[in-house]
Amino acid sequence: MTQNRSLPASYRRIFCIGCNYAEHIREMGNPPDEQCVIFMKPPECLVTPGTPLRLPRGLGAVHHEVELVVQIGDEGRDIPENLALEHISGFTLGLDMTLRDVQGALRKKGHPWELSKAFEQSAPLGEMIPFDPSRHDLSRVEMTCRVNDELRQQGCTSDMLFSVNRLIAILSRTWTLLPGDLIFTGTPPGVGPVIPGDEISIESPATGVFVWPCV
Repeated sequence: MTQNRSLPASYRRIFCIGCNYAEHIREMGNPPDEQCVIFMKPPECLVTPGTPLRLPRGLGAVHHEVELVVQIGDEGRDIPENLALEHISGFTLGLDMTLRDVQGALRKKGHPWELSKAFEQSAPLGEMIPFDPSRHDLSRVEMTCRVNDELRQQGCTSDMLFSVNRLIAILSRTWTLLPGDLIFTGTPPGVGPVIPGDEISIESPATGVFVWPCV
């Protein structure tokens, strides 16, 4: 069942950053790591606001992870940090849905995370806000995640270990970043499970509110 009919066809790759908030690293019981954790999802994982999220069955806990998401507007390779913002065309909030039990098993075996991160509908995405560097400070975007109106996550991008500028510089060393590429920048602490019947809402003063029902 296709879930991204109303999403722009220009969306390309989805780069995701793991372990980018110290408090989230601690709550997951992981040791601090100076390396930038990078994984990817196909664009078919994207889900527009209001579309029901069909949670996988029989694969253990499904966790919500609210994140700032930025969209690349101008192509670039080996982008310096001080020029990174020039390559951003938009930003919003998104959810990195995670099969936590599956991820834990993969971690123990040293395997890649895709089975726990890149399943169908694992990347709910809010409406994109055109980025204006004179108005928007991506280093201080506040965000919350609520499940059934209960506050689960509250964070600010000022707490990221790798800033948006630095992430773009790091990614562009390996990949030529292209218009339509998305970067999910990592999640603050407070991640937790959702079940069918729950409603997830994510919000920032910079973006507004986006809601998904779980079925």
